[in-house]
Amino acid sequence: MNMTFPSKTRELLAIAAPQVLEKRRHIVPFGGLTREVDVFEGRHAGLVIAEVELESEDQHVALPDWVGTEVSADERYFNASLARSDGVPK
Repeated sequence: MNMTFPSKTRELLAIAAPQVLEKRRHIVPFGGLTREVDVFEGRHAGLVIAEVELESEDQHVALPDWVGTEVSADERYFNASLARSDGVPK
């Protein structure tokens, strides 16, 4: 798909370019809940983050086998932090 943008929009996109995250989002239903699974590309290739919205903090969640470490409170994995980093957090 080819898109054209007004010149001001192109200027803003050029300014933001170093901070842009490249990722593909997949919607994955599992255990009665919907996960948003982001598969990162570019400088964060290899990083996959799954997010699920809960109705309460103590809501039980069945986790798929492919889920790894909990990173919800780890600021290194926040989108703003990832946008400023050069790669996958260690």
